[in-house]
Amino acid sequence: MKYKRILLKLSGEALMGTRQYGIDPDRLAEYANDIKTITDKGVEVAIVIGGGNIFRGVAGASNGMDRVQGDHMGMLATVINGLALQSALEDAGIPTRLQSAIKINEVAEPFIRRKAMRHLEKGRVVIFGGGTGNPYFTTDSAAVLRAIEIEADVILKGTRVDGIYNADPEKDKKAVKFNNITFDDVLRKGLKVMDTTAFTLSQENKLPIIVFDMNKKGNLLKVVSGEKVGTEVNL
Repeated sequence: MKYKRILLKLSGEALMGTRQYGIDPDRLAEYANDIKTITDKGVEVAIVIGGGNIFRGVAGASNGMDRVQGDHMGMLATVINGLALQSALEDAGIPTRLQSAIKINEVAEPFIRRKAMRHLEKGRVVIFGGGTGNPYFTTDSAAVLRAIEIEADVILKGTRVDGIYNADPEKDKKAVKFNNITFDDVLRKGLKVMDTTAFTLSQENKLPIIVFDMNKKGNLLKVVSGEKVGTEVNL
């Protein structure tokens, strides 16, 4: 395997499958099986997952609400998704730990860097919920922060698109895909990979990002094996 320790970033929307909101058990099972293929080969896996599939459903209720309150609702949504993913992974026979940046001890361990790294060394998949624990930060920022803290080799951003394009490929049929691109070129071209805070943090810490289609079976194994899948962002 090209990478020994990875951080996999999944969007909450990815868990919806073909649904309008919520969690699709079949999609969860597919992800769990894909993750098992790489853990069986000794790859250490940490995961950060968004909360959009749940929070978008209650977004209407947050209109006019204090931003901090709304962000806390989003953080709790990531913990719900983390629990769902943990259940699917354990059904697939993968030992896991769920750690939360928000203290919620009945369902998740508090985030402790050394403990997380020890879990990874023992072959457990570690799921990080609760974002960074602070409002005004996205789960992209949480993913990069955790990846740096646990000394991951790479961030794998699993999406429904097979890489980074110069335009939205779902809207523009002539959009051109990049196989490799530098951090500077992403910024210069104004491409949307992650939010600016997360992207800059990744660049400053020389942490490569690979954007790939997580919904295509076998892609995760190909990426970790070093095959050219998706788009790699590097220095």
